[in-house]
Amino acid sequence: MLRSGQAAGPLAYPTRAGTEQDRFPQDMQQLRKLVIAELTALLESQTRTRIFASSISNQILREHGAMLAEIRASLDLVGDQGAMSRLLQTTLSRCANLDQAFVKLTNERQRQWRKNGAQLQRVIDDFNATTQYLASVLVEKDLFERQSSVLENIILSHEKVSQWKEFVQQILSGFHSIFPFNFFFIAFAEQNELSLYFYYMGDYSDEIRGMVRSKTTKDLLMQLALPDDAPLNIEEFTIPAKNSKLLTIEEVKLISVAVPEHTPGLAGLLGVAFASVVPLSHQEQSIIRSLLSVMVMIVGSSKVLSRTLSELEYYSTHDPLTGIHNRRYFNDMLEYEIPRSERHNHEFSVLLLDLDDFKDINDSYGHPVGDSVLIKIAATISSRLRKGDIPVRMGGDEFAIILPETPLQGAKDVAESIRSGLHGMSFETPDGKTFHVSTSVGVICYPRDAQSVSDLMSGVDIALYRAKQLGKNEVCVFDADANTPQALQDSRSFVEELRQALTEDRFQPYFQPIVDCKTGEIFAYESVARLFRADQTTVAAGTFIETIEKYGLSRELDRIIVRKVIEANKANIILHGAPQRLFINLSAQEIQGRGILGFAEQLCERLGVPPSSIVFEILERDAIGDMSHMGKFLANLRKQGFAFALDDFGSGYNSFHYLRELHFEYVKIDGAFVRNIVDSKIDLALVSNLSRLCRDLGTLTIGEYVESAEILAVLQDIGIDYAQGFYLGIPKSSLP
Repeated sequence: MLRSGQAAGPLAYPTRAGTEQDRFPQDMQQLRKLVIAELTALLESQTRTRIFASSISNQILREHGAMLAEIRASLDLVGDQGAMSRLLQTTLSRCANLDQAFVKLTNERQRQWRKNGAQLQRVIDDFNATTQYLASVLVEKDLFERQSSVLENIILSHEKVSQWKEFVQQILSGFHSIFPFNFFFIAFAEQNELSLYFYYMGDYSDEIRGMVRSKTTKDLLMQLALPDDAPLNIEEFTIPAKNSKLLTIEEVKLISVAVPEHTPGLAGLLGVAFASVVPLSHQEQSIIRSLLSVMVMIVGSSKVLSRTLSELEYYSTHDPLTGIHNRRYFNDMLEYEIPRSERHNHEFSVLLLDLDDFKDINDSYGHPVGDSVLIKIAATISSRLRKGDIPVRMGGDEFAIILPETPLQGAKDVAESIRSGLHGMSFETPDGKTFHVSTSVGVICYPRDAQSVSDLMSGVDIALYRAKQLGKNEVCVFDADANTPQALQDSRSFVEELRQALTEDRFQPYFQPIVDCKTGEIFAYESVARLFRADQTTVAAGTFIETIEKYGLSRELDRIIVRKVIEANKANIILHGAPQRLFINLSAQEIQGRGILGFAEQLCERLGVPPSSIVFEILERDAIGDMSHMGKFLANLRKQGFAFALDDFGSGYNSFHYLRELHFEYVKIDGAFVRNIVDSKIDLALVSNLSRLCRDLGTLTIGEYVESAEILAVLQDIGIDYAQGFYLGIPKSSLP
C-alpha cells in the first residue's frame, strides 16, 4: 500500500523465476484482483493525504487565530500609539487576507481531491467490470492446449467405430486426465425405450452408484427435456481413474449438451452429460461444452457407422429378403466343410432346391406376393433343420442346404421332409385367393458322389435337373452312372444355344394333320415347333421344350410360333382362297394374361386371317393350375373369336371336375391311353368313357398317337371325332 507522499508507480505484479513472460499473471482472474488491489491502494493513499492536509489546515487556522487574539490583547494594553497602531492594523489586515486565501486554497484542494477520488473509483469499477466480461469470453492458452490434448486422441478407425462403446471409454480416459470429472452419461432414444450409458471414472460404492443413477438420471431427463416416466435401459461402465472423494451427491454439478431436435444421422442420440464435483471456471465450462458437442458428433456418428458396418457385415453373408445365409457364405462353408470332413472322417450332404414354376407366381400376383412366399419358404426350410445345418438362398427361387455329418439316407429324409412340407403349404394373395407351390430337390453326398466343390455343385445341379425331368415336386439323388458333370455342362450350353436361336429367329412351325375319323379327310393341322441349328440340322420340340420352360423362354418361343403360324395361314388363304384350321401350342405362362391373345388378334386383323381358324392348345396339367385364371383366359379367348383345345386330357387326377367347371371346344385324349387301346381293356374303357362324356357335354375329342390302322379303327368304333399320329401323317415344314 502507498504511504502519503509516495508516487504511484507501475503495477507491482508478483514475480517468479523464469522467462520474461512468466513475470506476468497467467490467469485473467489473478490480473483483475491484482489491478483492483493496486488501484484501491492508490485511492486509500489519496484519502489519507486529503485527511492529513485537512488536519494541517485546521491546525494553522487554530494557531493563526490564537496569534490574532494575542495581538488584539496587546493593542488594548499599549493604548493609542499612532505608528504602532497603524502597523499592527496593517499586519492584522494582511493576516486576515492570508487566512482567506488559505481557506480558499484548502477548499479548492478538497474539491479536487473529491473529484479525483470519484474519478479513480469509476476507473476501478470500470476495470473490474471489463475484466469480469473478458474472463467470461476469453479462453487462456492453457485451456486451449488442454482442449487440443483431448481432441488429438479422437481418431476414427474401423476398429474403434465397430467397438464404439470401448472407443468412448478410451476418449473419456484421456478427457479425465485433462479435465477431471466423476461421471459421464450418454442418452439414446431406442425403439421402445430410452437407453442411458453411465461411465464411472474410478471405483464407487454401490450406494454412491445408486444415488448417482437416481439423481443424475432425473437431472439428465430434465436437462434433455425428456419425460420423467420414460422407460429406461441403463448400462454402466467403470473406467480406471483417480476420482475425487464424493461426500454427497449434491456436490455433483452436471453440464449437458442436447442434440437439436430432428438432427439426422446420429442414431437416436439425445445428448451427453459431464458430471463433476471439481469447481470449474467460466472458461473451463465453455471448453467442456465445446468438447461435449464434439462428443455428441463422435458418439452419434460412431454408433451409426457401427450399425452400418454391422449391417454390411451381416448382409455380406445373409440374404436381405429371407434372412438366411447367401451364396457367398454357402461357398465359404462348402470350402470349409470338405477338409473338416476329411479330418473327422465323416460324410456330409448338399441339397439344392428349386421352386417349380415360381415365375408364374410373380407374373400372376406380383413380386411382393412372390417375396412373401420366399420368406415363408425360407422359414419353413429352416424349421426342419438341425442346429448347425446351413440353409442358403442361392438367388431367385433357388435354395441350398449343407447338412454336416449327414450321410446320403439322412439327406434324403431331410429333402423329403422339406419337399412334403412345402407342398402342403398354402399361400394367400392380398385379394384372398389361395395357391400352392412345390419344389424339386437334388441331393448329393461327400465323398460318396464327389470330392471337390465344383464336382459337388455340378452333381447336385444334375440331380435337381433330373428331379425336374421326372415331373417336378420330386427328390432326386445324384447317380454317377446315369449322369456326369459333362451332361450338365452340355445342358447349360444348350440353354445358351436356345437363347441364340430365339434371337436369330431359328424356330419354325411344322404342321401335322388332324383327320376326321368319320370321313378320313383332313380337319386341321397342329403346329409343332422345330429348332434349326446353326449346322442346318433340325431338332424336335421334345428335345428342347423342357429346357425352354425351365429357363423361362416359353413366351418368346410362343410369339415366334404364333406369328409364323398365322403368316402360314395367310399364305394358305392366298393360295387356296380359304383359311386352314390350325392348332397352336401355348405354354402355361400365357394363361396368366400376358397379352398373347391380343398379339394374335392384331396379327389376324392385320393379315386378314379369321380368328376362328386358330385353336390354342395347352396341356391339361398346365391349364388347370389356376382355375380362376383359366376361366378368364377362356372368356377372353372366345370373345376374340379363337377356340381352345385341352391337350393330354385324362392325365389329371380330377379331369371330370375340370370338364364340369370349364368348357373346351376340343379335348385331346392323352396319347398314353390311345397308344395301348388295342391291347389294354382298361385303356379302351377309359377312352370310351371319356369320349362319351365329352360327347354328352358337346366337346369334340381328338385321339393322339395314332400309329396304326388298328388304333384308328378302334377310335372310329368308340366315336372319337378326330385322330392324329404318324400313321395319319408326319409333321411337315409347310401346309400342303
